[in-house]
Amino acid sequence: MSALDLTLLFLVAAVLGVVVCRSLKLPPMLGYLAVGVLIGPFAFGGLLGVSKNTAGVNHLAEFGVVFLMFAIGLEFNLPKLRAMRTAVFGMGLSQVLLTILGALAGNVLLAWGLMQLGQAWELGWQGALVLGASMAMSSTAIVVKLMAERLELESPHGKLVMGVLLFQDLAVVPLLVLIPALGSSMADLTAALAWAALKAIVLLGLLLFGGQRVMRAWLTLVARRKSDELFMLNLLLVTLGLAWLTELAGLSLALGAFLAGMLIAETEYRHQVETDIRPFHDVLLGLFFITIGMKLDWHVLIAHWWLVILLTSLPVVAKFVLIAGLAKLFQAPPGTALRTGLFLAQAGEFGFVLLTLGAEQQLIAPHWVSPVLASMVLSMLLTPLIIQHSNTIVMKLYASDWLMQSVQLTTIAKKSIQNRAHIIICGYGRSGQNLARLLEGERMPYMALDLDPDRVRQAAAAGQSVVFGDAAKIQSLMAAGLARASAVVVSYHDTPSALKILHLVQAHAPHVPVVVRTIDDSDLEKLKAAGATEVVPEAIEGSLMLASHALALVGVPMRRVIRITRDARDARYGLLRGYFHGADDDGSDEVEQARLRSVTLPPASTWAGQPLGALALHATGVSVVSLRRASGRVVVAQDDMALAGGDVLVISGPPPALALAEEKLLQA
Repeated sequence: MSALDLTLLFLVAAVLGVVVCRSLKLPPMLGYLAVGVLIGPFAFGGLLGVSKNTAGVNHLAEFGVVFLMFAIGLEFNLPKLRAMRTAVFGMGLSQVLLTILGALAGNVLLAWGLMQLGQAWELGWQGALVLGASMAMSSTAIVVKLMAERLELESPHGKLVMGVLLFQDLAVVPLLVLIPALGSSMADLTAALAWAALKAIVLLGLLLFGGQRVMRAWLTLVARRKSDELFMLNLLLVTLGLAWLTELAGLSLALGAFLAGMLIAETEYRHQVETDIRPFHDVLLGLFFITIGMKLDWHVLIAHWWLVILLTSLPVVAKFVLIAGLAKLFQAPPGTALRTGLFLAQAGEFGFVLLTLGAEQQLIAPHWVSPVLASMVLSMLLTPLIIQHSNTIVMKLYASDWLMQSVQLTTIAKKSIQNRAHIIICGYGRSGQNLARLLEGERMPYMALDLDPDRVRQAAAAGQSVVFGDAAKIQSLMAAGLARASAVVVSYHDTPSALKILHLVQAHAPHVPVVVRTIDDSDLEKLKAAGATEVVPEAIEGSLMLASHALALVGVPMRRVIRITRDARDARYGLLRGYFHGADDDGSDEVEQARLRSVTLPPASTWAGQPLGALALHATGVSVVSLRRASGRVVVAQDDMALAGGDVLVISGPPPALALAEEKLLQA
């Protein structure tokens, strides 16, 4: 096949693989691996003329690893490492070292056992080290995506998982230097490692001590040109330039990309860079996984299926036991330790990199590569299933885990047991805390749920009503008194989590209204359809405040500014058309100004079963703003909508007309 034919085949396969995985709600990486197997020279690709030696494609796929290491470098910053030092350098370091040592010890025992049987064992300690290093890696891409979808990134096991993954990614850097030197003799190996370490130290010293200032100054100079194209070209130049520099020094491409990410991570352009580089990172990494899948020889899998199953199950079980034991050793609760082990038991993308590098250095016999690759791919394919059923597995392995969860739920219930008609705040970040202060000022009870233990501990010590709990779980919501609550507020902008909370509220307490915070109104209809009483987009509120300040600064009278802002909110928010009159109103407003009033239809109302239009309230100057059903669902008022006893009508109009309308509605 020509280069163009092969490129088109890759693109078609990649598109189909991603579409299928998206439909099945699986990580795209699994699709890349699967289509790589299908279009490889050992499967359908052989019929299409795909060569077993796709050197050009393999070289291009290496850039996927380069950009992956660049993305890892962007996440590598000292404040983050300091906050996660126990999980990263304690548990992460222990896991990688013990896995490699376990592989070396297992290789020695296996060689000794076969020697007793009069058989030779061909795998040397160098190859065992490569296999141990490959097995030590877990899939950052798959695990992080699945944890994000399950809203478990901030959970206790989620933080341990992230710490271990971060160290695994960092450990790849010295391993990429070590493996090429393993093929030398012991004396040459020591010299090669010493020389590589010296070069790495000199290069790291030059780049880290002087490189940050140069990088910040250079990026500032480029950014002042205000050209997105120039900024993007500069990112590619920096990433590939440093990768070329480290390769020129006899190190690896990935190390240079990692250093580039580290340098940019300390500048103010980090988040913009991460956004701009993402398309290249995703596409090239997908190409890398396709090339990995193409290396699988299914003939070997059929001939040695028992070996593939053994190589899949033994490392997964051993890794699960090791990580769970380490988590328990680092004082994690049993349930958290087991979940951490389950989430990290599979192989990872860097395992492929290390295995391929070991095969290129002839440290692993060629006929071992396909079975090991197949076992790694299978373990990654099983990961979504393992994580999906992790709670069930933990309950089977540790029956008392429900007691630990009950203690947490009891803590929530003890704080909320006295609350009636309170507000449940989901998320206690800045928005949640500001809302809590306003509620405290009005002496309204609330219960806040948050997954950040440090934030919860400090806020609880300050006497605030906040507990550790996942608002996206029905157990936490019920323990917080959902059935007795007057409202639920989702104070963080995470649409998948908000939809999950809305589903739970609709299923278990449909009478409780829910207010959701979002960044903009792109998900407005989706959230409304899921049962949100009101959606508050930050972009709209921000534009209203900008407009009000701008109008006031150019001389528009303040009363007019307030009226313009109020009218804009009235048009956007159904519940804010007019206002509800209270005893603390000073009466300075005009008598005829529109006000709001909520009226509950009696159970035996004469209007029950009749359409809303039969009330003819508009003839008296009163309009119906919204209609809240007895079930708690708020709907848009329409004239042909049948009324029922217990419905709450929010009506708007001048005070005299409101009084007449209320008298009419309360007729029994």
